[in-house]
Amino acid sequence: MLEPILGNETVEKVLLFLSVYGEGYGSQMSKTFAIPIRGIQQQLERLENGGVVVSQKKGRTRIYQFNPRYVFLDELKALLEKTLKVLPEEEIKKYYRKRTRPRRKGKP
Repeated sequence: MLEPILGNETVEKVLLFLSVYGEGYGSQMSKTFAIPIRGIQQQLERLENGGVVVSQKKGRTRIYQFNPRYVFLDELKALLEKTLKVLPEEEIKKYYRKRTRPRRKGKP
């Protein structure tokens, strides 16, 4: 959807992932989308250099999230939300509805 604007499909998926989940790390995104981790890392690095996302290390893992100081953050999030509304339901279920917390003990 946003490929012509953003340049490629990987950066679109990375931004949508961060929009839905709030934060994430490279190998998590790589597993979710079945994309080589190097491609994800390149896009995250490019977005971080541009000030769109920021990262912090937690242990050996680098966690990425949107930069709250990014000038166009509200507009970018609105564009991503609109994109999510027009994505096919199968794609939304496959990529953007995964559990991020463990289930309560004893729950089936």
